Amino acid sequence: MHESSPQIVTFGESMALFMPGEHKSIERASSLEQSFGGAESNVAIGLARLGSSVGWFGALGDDPFGKLILKTLRGEGVDISRAKLDASAPTGMMFREHVAGKLAVHYFRKHSAASKMTSDKLDEEYIRGAKLLHVTGITAAISEESRNTLKRAVAVAKESGVKISFDPNLRLKLWSIEEARETLLPIAEYADYFLPGWDELKLLYDTDDYDFVKDKLRQLKAISIIKGKGDTTVVLDGDQEDSLPFYPAEQVVDTVGAGDGFCAGFLAGIMKGMTPVEAVRLASINGSLVVQMRGDWEALPEWDVVEQRLSAKAWVER
Repeated sequence: MHESSPQIVTFGESMALFMPGEHKSIERASSLEQSFGGAESNVAIGLARLGSSVGWFGALGDDPFGKLILKTLRGEGVDISRAKLDASAPTGMMFREHVAGKLAVHYFRKHSAASKMTSDKLDEEYIRGAKLLHVTGITAAISEESRNTLKRAVAVAKESGVKISFDPNLRLKLWSIEEARETLLPIAEYADYFLPGWDELKLLYDTDDYDFVKDKLRQLKAISIIKGKGDTTVVLDGDQEDSLPFYPAEQVVDTVGAGDGFCAGFLAGIMKGMTPVEAVRLASINGSLVVQMRGDWEALPEWDVVEQRLSAKAWVER
């Protein structure tokens, strides 16, 4: 591993986030809370809190939102040495609200700094020096430039022997399912760890026939982690199939960060030498803790909190 690279590297778009308090709609709110979010930066924070060596890079606007994101990531222990502030483009923004009891997200990311990131701006040595590269399909969806950047990063990792983790994170507000299939399924062929949700797989393979999908996944070289197959997570590792129940949450406040929390827990477990099944148990605990607070990443737990539940130690409240 290159001495300037952390063990895990990830990159993508992180955006300023605004949402009303108390699950109100934006139309009826008198004020908005400010935070930020992005699948990859959420995962990076989760990994850092679990004790992993992790770096995040991407392009942000040279504006108050971009500076806030970088300061927070640095404070969380994430290496941001390869992140850039772009004075010619803004940081993307998203607004989240609850309408008729359902979550709605409004994106303002067209022409954002992240969407303009090109492959020639990649620090390839930074990727080559890592043990694992984590990417998501969101990066491929935001622009053609970022799609090509993602493909190049994956190619660099593959030719350098760096493991690849891929969460398709299907966002049909950003592109059509046909476009998504054309890009995401080939990337899955490069992955060592593929982390789709069952609902995403049904869309990507255009079927709800589990046996058909399972056969497709077994043609990949990746260990596949299928999230949300009923009340379980399925681990497909070659011919071995294991189904693990969700770890119960004491309360559910905000489910938005659950997938990223799960992913962070899984990768942290792999980096700690766990088997994929053991890592999924850790991931499930991590995801269950995230949903008990508002925000994309604020509730991501520290390692000692997860370890207590992993080892079934009693939780002392007072």
